[in-house]
Amino acid sequence: MSLGSAVHNVLESLSLIPTPVRFKDSLLKKFDESWEKISGKKGGFISPEQEQDFKKRGEEMIKNVMKNPGPLKKLSVKIKQDLPHYWISPKDNIILCGKLDWLEYFPETDSVGILDFKTGKHQEDPNSLQLPIYALLVANCQKRQAQKASYWYLSGESQVITKDLPDLKKAHNQILAIAKKIKLARKLEQFKCPNGDKGCFACKPLEMILKNEAEFVGLSDYNQDLYLIDYDKLKSEQEDSIII
Repeated sequence: MSLGSAVHNVLESLSLIPTPVRFKDSLLKKFDESWEKISGKKGGFISPEQEQDFKKRGEEMIKNVMKNPGPLKKLSVKIKQDLPHYWISPKDNIILCGKLDWLEYFPETDSVGILDFKTGKHQEDPNSLQLPIYALLVANCQKRQAQKASYWYLSGESQVITKDLPDLKKAHNQILAIAKKIKLARKLEQFKCPNGDKGCFACKPLEMILKNEAEFVGLSDYNQDLYLIDYDKLKSEQEDSIII
C-alpha cells in the first residue's frame, strides 16, 4: 500500500502541471520526496532491506513512465473537488466519493478517458467495483462524457489495458444496493463477515490489532491509526506486512 501511495502521489501530481512543462522536473526526485513520508515502520516496512526492495520497485515504475509517458504527456482534466463526490441517493442520505487517478482529455470530442494506475503484480479482479464507481463519479462530478477506460499496469513491462465502460444505470443500482447494506449494518452495529467465524483478509488484521499483536506506529495524513502487522502470522498471499 505504501509503494502504491508513493507512486500514485508522483503521477497524480502531474495533472496539476501544464502539459508543455509536465516532465520538466525529475520524477525520480519527486518519488524520493514522496517516499520520505512513508519510510520506515510508518510505511509498514519491517526492515531497511525490505524497504529498499520496495523502493527499488517503485523507482522502476517511475522510470517506465519517464521512458514512455503515454497519455500523461497529453491534455488532461482535473476535477476541482479534492475528493470527487455526489449524492448517489439523497433520499437515503448516501454520498458516493472516490479519488480518480487520471482523466485523459480528448479535444476532438470534448470527452474524457478514465485511467487508473496499477502498481501491484496482479491483474484487477473482473468483478471489482472500481470502474463502476469511477464511471459514476465522472458522470456526476464533471460535465464531459467518458468514452474510454483503461488500467495502466506500471510494473514489469508496463502496459495500458483498455476496459469496457460500465453501464451507468447498472452501476448505480449495484453500488447503491451495497451502500444501503453498509448503512444498515452501521445503524444496527451488526458487522457479519461473509466467511463466518473463520473471518477473511479484511477481518484478520483488525483482529490482530485487538489482540495486541500489532504495533502502533502513528497517524496517517487522514488522522487514522496506523499499525504494523507481520503478515507471516496471517499466512496471507499478501507480502510481508500491511498498514491498516
